[in-house]
Amino acid sequence: GQAGRSAENPAVQERERQGERRLMRSGRRLQRPLGERRYKKLFVIAVEGEKTEPLYFSIFNDDSRVVHVRCLEGKTESAPPHVLQRMVRYLADKEADLKKTDEAWLVVDKDEWSEQQLLPLHQWVSKRKRNRPERGFAVSNPSFEYWLLLHFEDGNGIADLRQCLRRLRQHLPESGKSIDPQWFSEEMIRKAVERARKRNKPPCTDWPRNPGCTTVYLL
Repeated sequence: GQAGRSAENPAVQERERQGERRLMRSGRRLQRPLGERRYKKLFVIAVEGEKTEPLYFSIFNDDSRVVHVRCLEGKTESAPPHVLQRMVRYLADKEADLKKTDEAWLVVDKDEWSEQQLLPLHQWVSKRKRNRPERGFAVSNPSFEYWLLLHFEDGNGIADLRQCLRRLRQHLPESGKSIDPQWFSEEMIRKAVERARKRNKPPCTDWPRNPGCTTVYLL
C-alpha cells in the first residue's frame, strides 16, 4: 500500500522529514495520540504572600512530578478575605476547565487574623459543588514559616511569630525575605508532613487555635 511504498522510498521519507521540520519551525508541535499524554493533576493554591509560599510550592512543578501547582499570590492584599476573593475570581473564570479531581486550596497564616476573618474561608470549603474541584483550607499558626521550620526540626516551644522566624533563621542563616526551593529535599518534605501530623492531635476540624501547629501537610 501507500504506507509500504513510503517506508521503502528514501525520497518520500526525506520529504516527510522536511515537512516535520517545517511544522516544528512554525511553532506547531506534532501531537501524540491522546492515550500517550499524561494528565497532571492541578492544585490551585491561593496564598497570602507573593514570595515565600509561591517559591515553596514551585518545588512541585518540575517535569518529574505528576501534579502541577498554580499559585494565586498576594501583593498588597494579603488578608484572608482577599485570599478567598482571589480564588473565587479565578474559579469564576477557569472552573469549567478544571477536572473534579483537581483541587483548590486556601493557604493562610493564623498570625493576628481573627476568627471572623478566617471563618468565611472555612465555610467556602464546605460549599463545594458536585463535579467541581475538591476544596481545602490550610492554616499555619503562627505563620507559613512554621511549616518551613518543620522541614528541619520538631518545632517545639514556638509561642509566636518572632520565635518562629528566629528558629527558622538558625537553619537558613542566609534567608532574607525569600527562600530557595532547593533548600527543601524530598526527604525533608516527608519529615515535615510526619511532624505536622503528630502535632495536629486531636486533628482540628477548622484551623489550629494555638501556636506550633499547621495543617499544610494535608495539602
